[in-house]
Amino acid sequence: MTPFDRLHPALQHHIVNTLGWPALRPLQEQTIEPLLAGEHALLLAPTAGGKTEAAFFPLLSRMLVEDWSGLGVLYVCPLRALLNNLHVRLEQYGGFVGRRVGLWHGDVGDSARRRIVDDPPDILLTTPESLEVILVSRRHEKERVFGNLRAIVVDEIHAFAGDDRGWHLLSVLERISRLAGREVQRVGLSATVGSPESLLQWLAGSCEGPRRVIAPAAEGPAAAEVEVDYVGTLENAGLVISRLHHGEKRLVFCDSRARVESLASNLRRRGVETYVSHSSLGREERLRAETAFAAQTNCVIVATSTLELGIDVGDLERVIQIDAPRTVASFLQRLGRTGRRAGIARNCLFLETGDEAFLRALGLLRLWGEGFVEPVVPPARPYHILAQQLMALCLQQGGIGRRTWWAWVGLMPGFAAMEAGTVERVQGHMLDTGILADDEGMLWLGGEGEASFGRKNFLELFSVFTSNPMIAVRHGRTHLGEVDAITFAMRHQEVPVLLLAGRSWVVGHIDWDDRIAY
Repeated sequence: MTPFDRLHPALQHHIVNTLGWPALRPLQEQTIEPLLAGEHALLLAPTAGGKTEAAFFPLLSRMLVEDWSGLGVLYVCPLRALLNNLHVRLEQYGGFVGRRVGLWHGDVGDSARRRIVDDPPDILLTTPESLEVILVSRRHEKERVFGNLRAIVVDEIHAFAGDDRGWHLLSVLERISRLAGREVQRVGLSATVGSPESLLQWLAGSCEGPRRVIAPAAEGPAAAEVEVDYVGTLENAGLVISRLHHGEKRLVFCDSRARVESLASNLRRRGVETYVSHSSLGREERLRAETAFAAQTNCVIVATSTLELGIDVGDLERVIQIDAPRTVASFLQRLGRTGRRAGIARNCLFLETGDEAFLRALGLLRLWGEGFVEPVVPPARPYHILAQQLMALCLQQGGIGRRTWWAWVGLMPGFAAMEAGTVERVQGHMLDTGILADDEGMLWLGGEGEASFGRKNFLELFSVFTSNPMIAVRHGRTHLGEVDAITFAMRHQEVPVLLLAGRSWVVGHIDWDDRIAY
């Protein structure tokens, strides 16, 4: 019996007849048996290596064979755009066998969210922050939503594990597992990383079940076409891009939003059809870029690192990198955007705007040629995440025991490594400053905590990152995006002109109280 034969017959039928697949890829074959057995796993493969199906098909098969009911699988992603992109595909796969796939993130409306809570789908695509919203909301019966959960898939896990958002995700998973009343299977998906065993141990956290890394042999550097060119300035980079590869879809990476905007404006002045993608754009602008990925052929998409993740960019011919990314792992993600179509090799053209950038690019490519990839190292001592989780538990449980809250999150690796005295000092400081209040051994949000982080301000509580305040930019009723408020105030003393979504905007009025530029 082959691994494919172990999938549910209905799923086998649709893979062969509806999708028309002659065979599964190596990763997809190797993943079936361990995931059917309920093992925790880390799946590694290059971009477009079939990781989503490798995780989804065995779990969908388990759902059918074991007759799961209610919400059985959470599929967690770091980006809304990636969730939108995956939802169409996974909804199709679920529909093959009569299972529903839902979507919940910041752009999903209240009515759609209410439907999910009232009648949970079999699979839910979401973000860690959206899971937190469900957990702390009084309107949602958490045990009913998560009580039947069996498995969690974390896509692009390396994007979580390297910063505070990863500790937040693991904390949320601990709380959800407690609500489910069982050890929930954890499956991580990633491109090549330098420390796969460590990353798997990080993901599995407090789980006791068996675990394994599944990573078929990858192609070497000879399978890609990579060039480095010195252009001197960003203006010159725009000139080069405008004259190269006409009739092809090109994805250009810059490592700051300001450079993305500047280059996009440059290209549009030169008559190049150009789209922009970065995290500060409004929903409509982001959707324009996402639509271009699938619909356009002769265009340039200028983006930050947000598009190095697994969003489907269709038949992309070229990747162009302005200067060098910070890591080999990031370069591999970007290189993997190409080479998906027969006859087109993976490729990347580096356009370097300075001497230091030129040397960094050469150093990065030397490391890549030697097969080096950086390990993913979680941040040390996440005390601020501990404080955030304690406040979230107060909201979730409507007050929680001073001696019992630790049972909800204490096994999360980042917290388990802390000394007991340190945890007590964090809790004591929160009580002393009024963030928390103690009522006969029950912890609640105190006056200061309620004012700053109560339910009316809960989004502030879920933001585990610190950043400058932002100014929202609107044109009529259209939300164009956001810009840094401090930079905005310092630079625009007279007639304010903003560069956003690759266009120049004259600001007519600024509402500083509500932080809106019109």
